[in-house]
Amino acid sequence: MKYCARIITAIAVFFLFGKNTTHAQDIDVESWIRPVPATAKFGLDSFMVWCGSCVKGNDGKYYLFYSRWPRSSKHESWVTKSEVAVAVANEPTGPFKHVKVVLPTREKTFWDAEVTHNPTVQKFGKKYYLYYMGNYGNGEWWNHRNHQRIGVAVASSPLGPWKRSDKPIIDTSFQSFDHVMASNPAVTKRPDGKYLMIYKGVGNGKMPFGGKVLHGAAIADKPEGPFTKLPNRIFVKDTVQFAAEDPFIWFQEGKYWAIVKDFKGNFTHAGLSLALFESMDGLDWKPAKHVLVTKTEIPWETGTKQVKKLERPQLYIENGIPKVLFCAVYDGEDNYNVAIPLKVK
Repeated sequence: MKYCARIITAIAVFFLFGKNTTHAQDIDVESWIRPVPATAKFGLDSFMVWCGSCVKGNDGKYYLFYSRWPRSSKHESWVTKSEVAVAVANEPTGPFKHVKVVLPTREKTFWDAEVTHNPTVQKFGKKYYLYYMGNYGNGEWWNHRNHQRIGVAVASSPLGPWKRSDKPIIDTSFQSFDHVMASNPAVTKRPDGKYLMIYKGVGNGKMPFGGKVLHGAAIADKPEGPFTKLPNRIFVKDTVQFAAEDPFIWFQEGKYWAIVKDFKGNFTHAGLSLALFESMDGLDWKPAKHVLVTKTEIPWETGTKQVKKLERPQLYIENGIPKVLFCAVYDGEDNYNVAIPLKVK
């Protein structure tokens, strides 16, 4: 019976994705990492910087979408004061220069009236899609955290104008894994032309934290949705309450891949780190053969430096090849973004 089930699954995957998955290869992102030039650090004097995600414009320049909030309000105020902005550079490793805020506060009637965060940008066809978390609240940390929902803004140019969704494209679902909140969207186009989203949710539980932190999947026919939620639970580790977050997903070498933040080395056995997952269908995920992407360190050209946090992994991919790994860095009282060059072997 098990043998028959495997055959049926293989046939289903073949017809679903139109590709012979027997040729899928293993990848080793850690081996791709190259020394980081000084130009690859992007920060601002008056603002904390987080969540960098890069796309190439039709003008040949590189646009970095990132979260920022006043430096005077400290790191944890991302949930109450963040806004999404854009910077530009001539190379994907910088130097980047701030241009403007693209997702500012807006009328109190909207679901994302006061905060925008977690940007991840994609170009599908001729348009740019900026997926993000938005919220509103009474100024109290947990109140804003538990109003997090996922939306998308659409534009014909990285500089906009950006048309934001009037309602969340991913809202909470009663008594589901995302009962309390939803954030950390990651989106990729599937070989069959549909769009896959992986995102983080918090289930019902003792408030204000809520229950277990898990990840789920949703599928759409169009990049702006509507997205249909699926029952799969992803990046799960036994009874761990909060194993992973910050997914970035893409399709390469006949498989889906995801880089996630591994909170305590539950998957990499390397402490706080970035982990690589793989999937044949984008729904059933497992740790990859080369699971460790990187520890909390930056290999600057002048020497490797340990940092407190290295999070929000986002790849810049060109012609199907990952070129740069963008990460948010927390180093004591400093927040900034770093663009880590990659050379695919």
